Amino acid sequence: MDFTKMHGLGNDFIIVNNIERRLADSYFASAAPALCRRRFGIGADGLVVLDPSGHASFAMRIFNPDGSEAEMCGNAIRCLARYVFERGFIKERTFSFETGAGIREVTVLLEGPDVRAVTVDMGRPFLESGDIPVAGPPRRVIEEKLAVNGDELVFTAVGMGNPHCVIFLPSLEQEQCQKWGALIEKNLLFPGRTNVEFVELLSPQEIKVEVWERGAGRTLACGTGACAAVVAGVLTGRLREKVKVHLPGGSLQVDWREREKVFMEGPAVEVFSGTAGHIITREEAGY
Repeated sequence: MDFTKMHGLGNDFIIVNNIERRLADSYFASAAPALCRRRFGIGADGLVVLDPSGHASFAMRIFNPDGSEAEMCGNAIRCLARYVFERGFIKERTFSFETGAGIREVTVLLEGPDVRAVTVDMGRPFLESGDIPVAGPPRRVIEEKLAVNGDELVFTAVGMGNPHCVIFLPSLEQEQCQKWGALIEKNLLFPGRTNVEFVELLSPQEIKVEVWERGAGRTLACGTGACAAVVAGVLTGRLREKVKVHLPGGSLQVDWREREKVFMEGPAVEVFSGTAGHIITREEAGY
């Protein structure tokens, strides 16, 4: 199986071209844990599959290191946009991907002949509890209390095609992400599990974010998480609509334009390409 390794701000992915449908859908969920396993596999935060689409320019599927499938990933879609553009699969700089969260439009930004960054139309955020989803009565979940292993946190829930739990803290430490992330991800309040963002406010137009991703754990960046953090900050009166988001792997620019669609701009980097040999099973991989 041929693959390309790419990353968006250190959030790294294995890209597989399945346009000709050489591999069955069931293969990827089974292979993802072994392929993504660091030291024993290629190593990545996710396996990203490029498929044909009858509704958009291409289709994108994302499999987490635990084999679960994610609806959407902002860093992954930027990587895949650069991948298809630089390989000449499409000539237009603006095109679209069909994702589990709907169709998302991307624009490749050039500096001379080189790709400088990619802008993604992330769509409108989901703000109603039933759409995110969050358990309980229908409502907007804004600054509600959440008990986690004896600690009481305050969170705002946002859907970006996938669920997010956003928690503002006075300051950020990596240990907080490790301490609370897994517990919040699997909290019964979130029927489909959730991604978790821990946010430090620097100014009304600048934040720092630590991310715990559903099915992947702590990562260096999360595009949908950055967008969710900005939306939550606007909803709680902390942020303006256009914000620079600093993540451990680098920075993204997020703009919730007129509180309608969210746009995200950031880099995508190709690391190397190769061919994977024998793909071991979940059991062989120790899962």
